[in-house]
Amino acid sequence: MTAVQLEVEPPQIVDGLSAEAYHADTKSISSSGLRALLPPGCPAQFKWDRDNPRAPKQEFDFGHVAHTLVLGEGDEIEVIDFPDWKKTKAQTLRDEAHAAGRIPILARDYETAQAMAAAIRQHPIAGPLFAPDTGIAERSIYWTDPATGVRCRVRPDWLKQLPGLTLCVDYKTCRDANPKAASKTIRDYAYHQQDALYLTGIEAAGLAPEMARFVFVFQSKSAPYLITVRELSEADRTIGRARNERALRIYAQCESTDDWPDWTGPVTDIPMISLPPWDAKQQTEEYLV
Repeated sequence: MTAVQLEVEPPQIVDGLSAEAYHADTKSISSSGLRALLPPGCPAQFKWDRDNPRAPKQEFDFGHVAHTLVLGEGDEIEVIDFPDWKKTKAQTLRDEAHAAGRIPILARDYETAQAMAAAIRQHPIAGPLFAPDTGIAERSIYWTDPATGVRCRVRPDWLKQLPGLTLCVDYKTCRDANPKAASKTIRDYAYHQQDALYLTGIEAAGLAPEMARFVFVFQSKSAPYLITVRELSEADRTIGRARNERALRIYAQCESTDDWPDWTGPVTDIPMISLPPWDAKQQTEEYLV
């Protein structure tokens, strides 16, 4: 008997797709979606958030503006000349900008974003990485995971194709960009999953014929806007890849059954809960020894 070959949608590369259209796609899953399926998230929360998109947060607006200034591409920016968002007029202008597809930002915050972009340009490593006309900003990449049949997508901030090497450069603004804080941020937001998935997508789309590397650029949002540029260890990337594989299996199962469980799942007994191990150890030493 001849095996039936299922038709798999080929990889797709899309330039010029708006961020709104990219994030609104429910036919594929992104890195943030895969991360949301795993603890401390769960499928039930993921599905609710996907089906009920939230209004943009102010910190997201700031991050989008900073990205636009650093990458040289993005949605139109509208500077709102108010000291804060407390006045009704400022809020109205902000909402109108969002409705028109523009990114609203307070004048003082825009000055900060400009200073951050200037610091990036002057940095000995980040500056050349983001040099104008040396890469493509926010290229959307789609492919099908061969193990689960799930359609995936990634959107690299900055993709540089060099002789023998493709660089995926990811720009992140944060409160503190020192290496220890950046390491904690990678753990807290599971950015090792993002790293692994982006490299998988870039390779699946044929954009890395020889070699691909993922580079994090962390920048502090407070003066003097210091910068940390780092690559993830291969051991941590392997963990991220394994997390993605598990999340893809969970997503494929949920989609096929339309069952989106919470953290506990289908149990009849009430599970036990404990203190975090480090805290239990500390309290044991303090009160029981």
